[in-house]
Amino acid sequence: MSSIAVGAELPAQDFPIARGDLVRYAGASLDFNPLHWNEHFAKSVGLPDVIAHGMFTMASAIRVVTDWAGDPGAVVEYSVRFTRPVVVPDPDGATLHVAGSVRAVRDDGLVEVDLTCTVEGQTVLARARAVVRVPATSGSA
Repeated sequence: MSSIAVGAELPAQDFPIARGDLVRYAGASLDFNPLHWNEHFAKSVGLPDVIAHGMFTMASAIRVVTDWAGDPGAVVEYSVRFTRPVVVPDPDGATLHVAGSVRAVRDDGLVEVDLTCTVEGQTVLARARAVVRVPATSGSA
């Protein structure tokens, strides 16, 4: 665990989000709210276009941590604050950019990670934090 230091950066990743991803997620989550697939409906309620599911966005962002830790089961806690929806225009979609850094290495061996989650430079998830149990061999990336 000593190889992981406060301030260490996790490898940043970009996650493309297309309309097809939203349809597949709707089927898996059973969240068929038309905000996530019907452009006409989304615009009729004042949105600029279809938006990604919040949980889809949150799940995409934590991949930076799980890839770094090497195990999705290593995540002990995870929380975010949704600050703005991820608009997914057709046909280009959107790209979620996620970067992370080690906030703290706790005495109990757990690592606290802060994530920065943006689309086109705009924060979409604030206070995105994870607590992770990281094997001693991780964190050197």
